[in-house]
Amino acid sequence: MKFSFDILRATRNNILKDIEGLSLEQWNVIPTGFHNNIVWNIAHLVATQQLLVYGLSGTSFVVGQDLIDAYRKGTKPEQPATQDQVEVYKKLFLTTIDHTEQDYDNGIFGTQFKTYTTSYNITLTTLENAIEFNNVHEGVHYGIIRALRRAV
Repeated sequence: MKFSFDILRATRNNILKDIEGLSLEQWNVIPTGFHNNIVWNIAHLVATQQLLVYGLSGTSFVVGQDLIDAYRKGTKPEQPATQDQVEVYKKLFLTTIDHTEQDYDNGIFGTQFKTYTTSYNITLTTLENAIEFNNVHEGVHYGIIRALRRAV
């Protein structure tokens, strides 16, 4: 699974590099034709990774439930994020990778896993499926973030 974590780390580092130097206003703007913004996508990736890996394995989230509730599938930006929130999301964007990899290596996820069919129409039956599928989800949103970056 190390390679899957390496892919996740590379994707998230590439995303942060691509949006480096953007203003808070640019992070928050929802361009015409879009339903969300850059900050929502960043926090959504953190929330979704937590739901897929921790939630489906019945393990406590590493991030707060408020972040999960505000940025899970089906949500949208309700108000502009503050600079402090952006900094927290950027930090979690990277630290959750290491935390998840350590938790995986230490076996904290156990053997229970709730089967889940994604909106991509892929059924996840194991923790490893969830970790691998999360990378697909991250790639989709990387493309969205790149499009948002060009639009702001």
